Amino acid sequence: MRPLPALSALLVLLPASACTTGPALENRGEITAPPGDSKHLTIGSAGFTESDLLAQMYAALLGRAGYSTKIISVSNREIYEPALESGQIDVVPEYAATFADWLNARKNGADAAPVGSPDLAATMRALRALAEPRGLTVLDPGRAVDQNAFAVAAPYAAKHRLKTLSDLGRSGLPVRLAAGDECVQRPYCAPGLRKTYGIRVTAVDPKGVGTTQAKRAVQKGQDQMVLTTTTDATLDAFGLVLLADDKHLQNADYLVPVVNRSRAGGEGVRKALGKLNTVLTTADLARLDERVDSWRRLPEDVARAYLESKKLIRP
Repeated sequence: MRPLPALSALLVLLPASACTTGPALENRGEITAPPGDSKHLTIGSAGFTESDLLAQMYAALLGRAGYSTKIISVSNREIYEPALESGQIDVVPEYAATFADWLNARKNGADAAPVGSPDLAATMRALRALAEPRGLTVLDPGRAVDQNAFAVAAPYAAKHRLKTLSDLGRSGLPVRLAAGDECVQRPYCAPGLRKTYGIRVTAVDPKGVGTTQAKRAVQKGQDQMVLTTTTDATLDAFGLVLLADDKHLQNADYLVPVVNRSRAGGEGVRKALGKLNTVLTTADLARLDERVDSWRRLPEDVARAYLESKKLIRP
């Protein structure tokens, strides 16, 4: 596996102006020009397991379609998004609602009302409207979604017949929630659980989002529920089960490839990456994350094995 450059290596590549705003008005012609189709593409990873896996799958699919690719890792969106605009990075895996809200805050300020929502179609419209003036094209989302989720101990769920968050709300059970500090105020977390589901959240135990410490607290009964994600592959190991978000409190954080339009906005890239949309599910992604995080497999090997199993690339 090719070693990934350090973050500082990419920082050197970026001029200071790349970290301010989108394309200047004098460069707006680049946005309205026909989409480009460079055969040499740089794929960005955000430096965590899932992003690394997706970057490796993108590279394999694009390689199969005749593109030459390399992967660089940049863990800070404030760095890699301007690099994507400038063409120093051509393709990145993103999350629809999160990226829409990030671009919206960048354009309209940190206090701007969120544009990401549980409605995927509305979220994609908002995301594309914000991305296009920056010279970015957001490709179609697939089936996989990595969004906030809530888990309880399996014996607790069985005892109280809980399958959904609505079930927990109707039960009237007091719930101490293991989560991050911000859960106290975030609308998707404690306030949303109370308002949308009527769940009696009595306290937030600040143990972090999906951390081992948080899961163990629920496993031992110190807390009743933990904030994690839909692709958390370690829940079984702690004897935890997800409760379905049946009223759609969480935003539509479906996986979407985002590309630099002038270099990778052509039909070739769209078709190559679109093949992943028909096969990759949330459950698949959780299993792939597990192979890297728990089994200590290389993301490159896990990604290639998955694509081969789905007959998207050849062995």
